Amino acid sequence: MIPVLSNCVLLIEPDDSLASQLAFDLQEAGYEAIIAANATSGLQQFQEVQPALIVIDRMLSGESGISLCKNIRTIGQHPPILILMARDTVDDRAACLEAGADDYILKPYRSEDFLQLVRLYLKPDVDSNEQLRFGDLVLDISSRRVLHNGKTVDLTMKEFELLKFFMEHPREVLTREQILENVWGYDFMGESNVIEVYIRYLRLKMEEEGQKRLIQTVRGVGYVLRES
Repeated sequence: MIPVLSNCVLLIEPDDSLASQLAFDLQEAGYEAIIAANATSGLQQFQEVQPALIVIDRMLSGESGISLCKNIRTIGQHPPILILMARDTVDDRAACLEAGADDYILKPYRSEDFLQLVRLYLKPDVDSNEQLRFGDLVLDISSRRVLHNGKTVDLTMKEFELLKFFMEHPREVLTREQILENVWGYDFMGESNVIEVYIRYLRLKMEEEGQKRLIQTVRGVGYVLRES
């Protein structure tokens, strides 16, 4: 198995100028950047290099960035994936999550916002044997593994962090502001229902086969992890 390069970011970006700017900013911040101009070369680089993080432009020639993200996830590898896109609608966010992306970056490109997001996803893991438990739900901190009713739940990095925050505060009503501050760790510009989108997909993964709802909506306030 090819080892994951902890400081390497794969950029799949067809715009030469934007790709060069992204790579320059990453290198200035101490990361290694690899550029692929299309989906085919991007998938090949991913399989050969095993980067720690992937940035994909949604608008790729020949294949959409969303489709490429899905293809990478079917391989069974789970590095954080960020989608670079021009629009910020509910459907756009939902499409990113459905494809298995962890987050998205909006155009026009802003260096500091981009690097802040990269640092968030590439911060060093802290070794821990800690497990969080809530009923039949088990979350292992070090392996980033989630079990629900004895079955593995496959989560993206951001979904894992969101569930972890809920499990650290069981039966406590959490406001949207608390969730954004503690899970995303950076300011969301403008009005956004990004939390609702993530919780929707987290619920879909945890409520298969008619399993009871654990993350419940508290109208006008936020959300709570509880049995009923």
